[in-house]
Amino acid sequence: MKFTSFYRIQQNFDVTSIDDVAQAVRDEFARFTPRTRIRPGQTVAVGVGSRGTHDLKVLVKTTVECLRSMQLEPYVIPAMGSHGGATGEGQAQVLTELGITEKSVGAPIVSNMDTVSLGRVESGAEVFFAKDALAANHIVVINRVKPHTAFRSEVESGLCKILAVGCGRQKGAANMHKYDLGKTIIPAANLIKQKASVLCGLAVTENALGGTHSIKLARPDEFARLDREFLKTAWKLLPRIPIDDLDVLLVDEMGKNVSGAGMDPNVIGFWRREGGERKPDYRILIVLDLTPHSHGNATGIGMADLTTRRVIDKIDWDATYLNAFTSGVLRSAHIPIPLENDRAAVETAFSRLPDPANARMVRIVNTSELETFWATEAVLPELHANKNVFVDNRPLKLSFDDSGKVLPMES
Repeated sequence: MKFTSFYRIQQNFDVTSIDDVAQAVRDEFARFTPRTRIRPGQTVAVGVGSRGTHDLKVLVKTTVECLRSMQLEPYVIPAMGSHGGATGEGQAQVLTELGITEKSVGAPIVSNMDTVSLGRVESGAEVFFAKDALAANHIVVINRVKPHTAFRSEVESGLCKILAVGCGRQKGAANMHKYDLGKTIIPAANLIKQKASVLCGLAVTENALGGTHSIKLARPDEFARLDREFLKTAWKLLPRIPIDDLDVLLVDEMGKNVSGAGMDPNVIGFWRREGGERKPDYRILIVLDLTPHSHGNATGIGMADLTTRRVIDKIDWDATYLNAFTSGVLRSAHIPIPLENDRAAVETAFSRLPDPANARMVRIVNTSELETFWATEAVLPELHANKNVFVDNRPLKLSFDDSGKVLPMES
C-alpha cells in the first residue's frame, strides 16, 4: 500500500524552567520552618514515586542533603502503589532505573510492601500506609503535580495523592481506587497527617519538554492548597496535539515511564479510558511498541485499537493485570487487535478509511514527546493557521525496514 506524504511539525511550548534545580530546593528548605518538633538524629522516610519526573535524582539528592543539614537521618522509600510488580525488589529496581540509589542520593533505600491500616474516611475507604514510613520519626514526600489520567478534581496527582495512594503500597492503592478518588484522596491524606508525623512535601511542575517549571516546599496543612494551585499551572503547561479530529493517530511507543496510564488520556482522549465525549476524536489509534522501562507492564494497551505482535510478546500479563486490578480500570488491560508488524498495522488502519489518500493522520513518538510530530497533508491547513506551530513543507515518507518495522521519525 502506498501511504500519503507526511510533514514535520514543530510546536512552540512554554519552556520556562528553573536553571538550578538543586539551589531552588535548597532555597525552599532555607525558608522552611517546621511546625512539627524535630530533634537531631531523628529519622525521616522520604517517599519517592515512580513517575518519570525529569529532575527526580536532583530533587531527592538535594532533599536528603537538606534534611541532613537539619541533623536528621533520611532514608528513601518507594511511594508508588503497585508499580514494580508490587514487590519490594521490583520497586527498588524502578527507583534504580530512575537514578535513585543509595550512592546517587546519599541515603539508604528501604523497600518492602508492608502496610498498616490507619482507619477509614467518610467515603468508607480504608486508609493503608507504608509501615516503613511509620517507623520513621518524620515523613517527607516528593511528587510532580499534574492532571491525573483517570479522574477530574481540584486536586489530582500531587502531594495528597502520593500520601494517600503511593504510600499505601499495592494494598492501599487498590483500596483507594475502589472509591471516588476525587472525593477520597484529601480526606485520606488528612487522616494520614493526623496519624503520622508528616514533616513537609516537595511539589514540582514540569513544562511540556520535561524541564522543572516550579518548585515549592509545603507544610502538611498546605498540601491541598498547593496541589490546587500547581494543578492549574500543570494544565496550562500540558502538551497536546493541536488537532482534535483525526482518522488515525500513530503512536510509536507507550509505557509506564511515559505515563502512569501508558498513554496519557489527556492527550489521546479521556473517553478512551473513562468514556464520555469523544474529544479529541482520534478514531483509530495504533500503538507500535512498549518501552523497555515498562518491564512488560502494558497498562493502557486497552486504549489502542490496533497494535503489533511485538507489543503483545513484550507484555508481562501478571504485572499488567495487577496494575489494572489496583487502579480499578479493567479496560486498561484489554487487548487491541494485534497485527504481524508495524506495516500491517498501518495498512489495516488505512484500509478502513473511505479516502486513504486524504487521510487525516498524525504520528507521535509517545504522549509525552509532542514538540515534534508528523502530520499528513489533509490537516496542514489547520496547522498553518496555528501561530504556535511551524510546518516544514518538505514531504516525508512513512518507511519500513525489511521486517516491516517503521523507521524512526527524522529529527
